[in-house]
Amino acid sequence: MQDTLTVAVRVKPGASRDRVGGRFDGPHGPALVIAVHDPAVDGRATEAARRALAAALGVRPAAVSLRTGAASRDKLFLVDRPSPELSELLRRLRDGSAG
Repeated sequence: MQDTLTVAVRVKPGASRDRVGGRFDGPHGPALVIAVHDPAVDGRATEAARRALAAALGVRPAAVSLRTGAASRDKLFLVDRPSPELSELLRRLRDGSAG
């Protein structure tokens, strides 16, 4: 089992509600789209995206950390000690076959 899972994310701040799902082909490859209500001010959208990602993956928020992209919509998050099912769940969220 791997120690960390890297998740490419495209953040859409200022959305009417938080939503995780969808695909964006960005600079880090296929990225999971995370729409957050928080504005892109003082890291608020990044923090909201981190928490939304943790909730969507069913892990503690403390297990998700930002690797790169603090000032960008395109970010890489790290998930500590991912379960074997996490990669499949991530793929379903990103590629649209999740319920």
